[in-house]
Amino acid sequence: MEQTSGGLGAQVSTPETAVRYRIDSRASRFTVKVTATGLFSAMGHNPTIAIRDSEGEATFVPATLDGASVRVTLLPDSFEVTDDISHKDRLEIEKTMKQDVLETFRYPQISFESTGVSPTKIGDERYAVSVAGNLNLHGMTRPETIICQVSVMGETLRASGEFSIRQTNYGIKLVSVAGGTLKVKDELKCSFEIVARRQE
Repeated sequence: MEQTSGGLGAQVSTPETAVRYRIDSRASRFTVKVTATGLFSAMGHNPTIAIRDSEGEATFVPATLDGASVRVTLLPDSFEVTDDISHKDRLEIEKTMKQDVLETFRYPQISFESTGVSPTKIGDERYAVSVAGNLNLHGMTRPETIICQVSVMGETLRASGEFSIRQTNYGIKLVSVAGGTLKVKDELKCSFEIVARRQE
């Protein structure tokens, strides 16, 4: 946007205003894929975990994504196994995940806060975005970079992407059962589809 200033008709740039979009938890999806290894891994589960409770916001100039910042908080007590398995196995996996792996009684939140956002326009209102930031998980904070695609259409922002983390980088012990014959791999594959609404 430009406006004329003074009698000489000089053009003075007026910076666009950054706006805030808040995550719609009910419309968004966060999932974690856990992979089993070990002697009997073929007989074990590779559970997919859904994170049901989240909050956060993104702030940026809608036309360009300039000056963008992102903050997301997940509540691990809301994690649920989505696979078609027995009720008993579901409860056992969820109990182990919350009590022994994530220790939700000590660390009730997982958070990510951006330190730098680099957007590249790839289409009308569509961007490829690299988000560098700090992930706080299990009481430890580590730098992570997340690559995602973002679209901004009117009052709605949509972002989707995938990334991997290693549990041991955050002091999480790897779960093993059945005398160690069934173990969980260190790497977790995470994916997300975020819907956020513009705030006034």
